Amino acid sequence: MTASGHSSTQHMDEPQGDQVIMIIRHAEKPIRSDGPHGVTPEGEADKHSLTVTGWIRAGALAGLFSPPCGDAPTGLCRPRSIYGPTVREGHSKRSVQTVMPLAARLGLDVITRYATGDEVRLARELSGRPGATLVAWRHESIHTIAEHLGEITPAPPAHWPADRYDVVWTFSRNGDGWQFAQVPLMILPGDLPYPIAELVPAEPRLG
Repeated sequence: MTASGHSSTQHMDEPQGDQVIMIIRHAEKPIRSDGPHGVTPEGEADKHSLTVTGWIRAGALAGLFSPPCGDAPTGLCRPRSIYGPTVREGHSKRSVQTVMPLAARLGLDVITRYATGDEVRLARELSGRPGATLVAWRHESIHTIAEHLGEITPAPPAHWPADRYDVVWTFSRNGDGWQFAQVPLMILPGDLPYPIAELVPAEPRLG
């Protein structure tokens, strides 16, 4: 998958010149060997693919970021470009699968020229990309992307919890730096209405 052009009408709700980076974690994946299992878009079992719930989330994300009527919810934008990691044989396809329905709705290809481990180069490109950009990535590496965008206020959490599939991190250009915010998705049952919090070390017990 490579970058493609976009129509002249699909980003009318996005103020020209605004630069926003939105990062999501890929949707639900297989956790246990006894299920739920990953499935391809054709319905074949595949441990590197999303679960059925993950595919449902992927479809819901298309409606969230590109609603058929009106604008995206407050804090979000219709993306002008969409990024996911390079899909390698025998590795996860979940990040790209998560944004496939949205990319299809917008008439975009998912940009996959950076693999997992290339977060520094990805961040450098994102920093200079105009308009609104959506990135779907592995949660373990999202903080690395954030760390290399530049100055961010307030600082985002250092880690993305393994059990959170339901939040968007947004970085809006603010002078030479970025303004950080979190937007809970609230698109599937069980989604949490609050953002990811920084873990606070427990106080040592005396005695």
